[in-house]
Amino acid sequence: MSSEIIFIVEESPEGGYEAQVLGHAVFTQGETMEEVREAVKDAVRCHFEESDLPASLVNKEEG
Repeated sequence: MSSEIIFIVEESPEGGYEAQVLGHAVFTQGETMEEVREAVKDAVRCHFEESDLPASLVNKEEG
């Protein structure tokens, strides 16, 4: 497992923000940037086993 996970945040056409983790089937959304960052953390914890959790998350904003 990589020690770093990169996620992309984009503004949603419906309002708020959408995020996806590069290289993994992890997608989430939130109304604010802070909300979407927390949602990414939760989604990553749900997607990966405890022993495979990355050491850091890197936000690459787009749009």
